[in-house]
Amino acid sequence: MVSPNKGQLALGPGILREAPLGSLEPSDLSTPWDPAWNTMGYTKDGSKISYELDTGAVEVAEEIDPIHIAINSRKLKVAFALMQLTATNLRTAWNGGTITAGTGIVIYEPPEPGEEVRRMLGFESSDGTERWVFRECLQGGNVELERKRGSDAANIGNEFMLAKPAPTIRPFAVILAAPARA
Repeated sequence: MVSPNKGQLALGPGILREAPLGSLEPSDLSTPWDPAWNTMGYTKDGSKISYELDTGAVEVAEEIDPIHIAINSRKLKVAFALMQLTATNLRTAWNGGTITAGTGIVIYEPPEPGEEVRRMLGFESSDGTERWVFRECLQGGNVELERKRGSDAANIGNEFMLAKPAPTIRPFAVILAAPARA
């Protein structure tokens, strides 16, 4: 039986980061993130990590219950809405593109179909007791920018799908503080 322990609660939205594929990953909770990892700024409602299994029952005529539950596929996602409308955040949301700086302006142009760039994503909790590294991500959701009146600021919605980056590398890793989060 697990004893109640408020030190194991995960609170706050944390900090989101992005980096090119293959960037150096953190290996602990105290070493600063490699400079390749850029912070992404404010979010509308924090971030959401989803893990979904599509399963199927293996049924035989001789048994009333399934004799096995098979896994057909797995969907891993990281979703968030970025509040800071920058060319860098647009490039992340649209999976690449070009940013050109001029005098007093920045121009962003999205990638051509087929030229999308996959990224790594990172998350660090506000209390420093957890870090997540998502190793190969492609933004596969709808990107919608709503403009409303008053204090409801525009935001850039993102829903990144995770892929297995290589046969021997898993899609993500989580670093947790021990013994508190063991």
